[in-house]
Amino acid sequence: MVKFKIVVSDTDGKSHQLEVETAALIGKKIGDEINGSLIGLEGYKLKITGGSDKCGFPMRHDIHGSAKMRALLSKGPGYKPSDKGIRKRKSVRGNTISSDIVQINTKVVESGDKPISELIGQ
Repeated sequence: MVKFKIVVSDTDGKSHQLEVETAALIGKKIGDEINGSLIGLEGYKLKITGGSDKCGFPMRHDIHGSAKMRALLSKGPGYKPSDKGIRKRKSVRGNTISSDIVQINTKVVESGDKPISELIGQ
C-alpha cells in the first residue's frame, strides 16, 4: 500500500486534505476522472489536476510517464517566469501517478449527497 495526501478542491471554493493508503491510484494520469469511493468520498467523481513527488517536484500534464526529468519550461506548473520570453530548464515529474508521488491534487466534477466535510469528519 502507498500513502497519498489527496487535496480535493470543492465547487464552493474550499479545499479539503485527506490522507489515503491505497494502490488503486497508481497508473492514473492527470486529467483522468476517478470515483470518489476509492478515497472514501461516496457519490463523488473527481478529476486529477496535478500533484508533486516526495522531493517537491511538480507533475506536468505534457510530460508522459512517471519519470523525473529536466525540461525547458516557459510557463505552467513548475516555473513562473519573471519576464516575458524567459525559458529555464527545471526538474519536473511526468503525468502518471507512481509510488514516488506524495500529493495528488483533484477537483470535484460530480457532487455527492453529503458534503465533503461531513464525509471526512472535519
